[in-house]
Amino acid sequence: MSSELAAASRPSRPAVPADADRPRPATSGFGPRGAAAAGLAGGSTGRRHDEGGEPEDSALADRPEEDGLDPEQRAAVLAPVGPVCILAGAGTGKTRTITRRIAHLTRQGVPGDQVLAVTFTNRAAGELRARLRGMDVEGVQARTFHAAALRQLGYFWPKVAGAALPKLVESRIPLIVKAAGRSARRPDRGELRDLASEIEWAKATMVTPEDYPRTAEAAGRETVWPADAVGRLYADYEQVKRVAGAVDFDDLLLLTAAVIEEHSWVATELRSRYRHFVVDEYQDVNPLQQRVLDAWLGDRDSLCVVGDPHQTIYSFSGASPRYLVEFPRRFPDATVVHLVRDYRSTPQVVGLANALLAAAPAGPASARPGGVVGRAGIPAVGGVAASRPGLVAMRPDGPEPALLECADEADEAKAVVARIRTLLAGGVPASEIAVLYRINAASEAYEEAIGAAGIPYLVKGGERFFQRPEVRDAVRLLRAAARSADTDRPVGLADTVADVLRAGGWRATAPTVGVERERWENLAALHRLAVDLSVAEPDAGLERFVADLADRATHQHVPTVEGVTLASLHGAKGLEWDAVFLVGLVDGMVPIVHAQSDEEIEEERRLLYVGVTRAREHLALSWSLARASGGRPRRPSRFLDGLRPAGGRPASAGRRGSSEGPGGRGGDGAAVSGAARPRGRSAVRCRVCGQALTGAAARVGRCATCPRHVDRALLNRLREWRAEKARELGRPAFVILTDATLEAIAESRPSTVAELVAIPGIGQVKLDSYGAGVLALVTDTR
Repeated sequence: MSSELAAASRPSRPAVPADADRPRPATSGFGPRGAAAAGLAGGSTGRRHDEGGEPEDSALADRPEEDGLDPEQRAAVLAPVGPVCILAGAGTGKTRTITRRIAHLTRQGVPGDQVLAVTFTNRAAGELRARLRGMDVEGVQARTFHAAALRQLGYFWPKVAGAALPKLVESRIPLIVKAAGRSARRPDRGELRDLASEIEWAKATMVTPEDYPRTAEAAGRETVWPADAVGRLYADYEQVKRVAGAVDFDDLLLLTAAVIEEHSWVATELRSRYRHFVVDEYQDVNPLQQRVLDAWLGDRDSLCVVGDPHQTIYSFSGASPRYLVEFPRRFPDATVVHLVRDYRSTPQVVGLANALLAAAPAGPASARPGGVVGRAGIPAVGGVAASRPGLVAMRPDGPEPALLECADEADEAKAVVARIRTLLAGGVPASEIAVLYRINAASEAYEEAIGAAGIPYLVKGGERFFQRPEVRDAVRLLRAAARSADTDRPVGLADTVADVLRAGGWRATAPTVGVERERWENLAALHRLAVDLSVAEPDAGLERFVADLADRATHQHVPTVEGVTLASLHGAKGLEWDAVFLVGLVDGMVPIVHAQSDEEIEEERRLLYVGVTRAREHLALSWSLARASGGRPRRPSRFLDGLRPAGGRPASAGRRGSSEGPGGRGGDGAAVSGAARPRGRSAVRCRVCGQALTGAAARVGRCATCPRHVDRALLNRLREWRAEKARELGRPAFVILTDATLEAIAESRPSTVAELVAIPGIGQVKLDSYGAGVLALVTDTR
């Protein structure tokens, strides 16, 4: 095997976030001479979900690139060629800014095919391509890190290795199963998922199998198997993969870096092609991606990075904001610009978001906001180390964010559905409404409640749009129609597409509910794409439309489907809606129970901040006092402390604004049927003395100085049970349940599932795996 493939076992850098789209193998060539240049991809979708309410760019041939920009955006666009760092808060127009900057560079004489723009999802890359095409900017490559690496390897690897690039495996799971078999282990489905994530983290942080146990322990990684067992599995996985002649997605990045670093002619040829780089979402870059970027750059400095430390939510997978924060240290002459004018959200939403971050404990100036900033508080262009400004709302006032305290999870779902109905009745499209939760398992209750109400919905992260059977069938019909000589079709692209879809059973009138409604919505989304393309290109025909669909399918640049979106908070990153519901905001969920260190807790705060800033106008935050009726009460998320006084009105709003109507506090009280009861509990209380708690004490639920009433007999039984489980499963005892969790159980003696899950350390996975056994032990010792 060649040295370059063997290099895949060398240290690498962090993995792509779990929600990022994966590239598909490319067939086009690469290279500055004689290589097929990839065409620009994608058209515009019905409505943008990333820009914050600014107008769409139109052709700029007859106007300067700075027209319509605010002072900070203009400073970023017009910055000279060289290192540029754009700190772009949520909704501040980062995509608008970087596409205008690229357009400005090309107008100044930079050839478009010398610019490479990279981001983390195919959707974001498709949006960049569509924007640039709308500005008549040709030749610029906009791709994900993985897609760019795959394309480059497809061109250089045969010349370096004398053979075709090994096949790309899209899932590690089958290889992990084979690797585990070498040690006679049979991991279950949940363990396979966790082991795959752990291998991804290790490769992304450039940790070898040999170094994994030591590094994982130092990093505090919680693993489903002992660290040395995971290290052996990792080594076996790499061996199985080599025998299969395959590479995984992290290998694409590692091999790209290795080929450039080890072959000077490759570096020379590639760097002669790409001379200017733009990196979006730079706070999410991991060490492996940074290594590839460094290989692309060489000793040059024409690099524009865009990011927001406040939206760093993928540290668990190896991403690090330090590359963004330390950019001026690496490039002392860099231009640093803060974008803080929020064009997406109302002042009420922006105020709550600012207050949420301002409540964070003191930390490095580069990672904390300056607090709530008024419209006049526009900061000057400055360095990253300066005090981090809060967002400045540029939109008119809107309704106050709603705070919904509900009796149990069923009532919470009913309250959300009631408000969704009110929004729909008020004219808000279903596609502009989202329900966001911390873990994917929470979607089931909302799927059931929303579906029962006859409201269409889609779950983000489910089956890919272009892989759905009705979409595949429709695309086949459209291809056949494009190839046929049939001239007996309606005039106009949109009508032609509708005619073809009708031949496949689609009708203009939507079914009311169920699977047929979902199928109808998917086909309607294809028709809307045809309408959009006919507006953008009046002369476009069916062949052009089919080509556009093929390009979208390749890059997974999917259209907007009419329906309420259900998504995890991580999955919502980079998107926006008119109305957002943040549900399940209880301690143990937000922050998640396994977030224990201060750093982990603050990442959970940033995750909630990302959720808040997805809302343009209507925002509701909800929680339930118990999982089920009559269950043990739960604490509202600690992140809500201080955001609301006793009356339940968000203290962060700080502005006048209507609290009535959809999304406000009073407009749909009857529809909620009394399920939502804002209350004023502002802190977690000690279960012994009632004193307000913070930090670690809040997670335990008791003051450190208060007496403990631990049932020693039960605690001993729990420890014996845990040791037996650990031996049975071949795991460390602390992975089953920690000592602190066992003591909390022995102290509170839960008798129901609701009481058990209220204990720190008992999440859904622990409940499913060990809940019955724990409750049986408690009952036996009563």
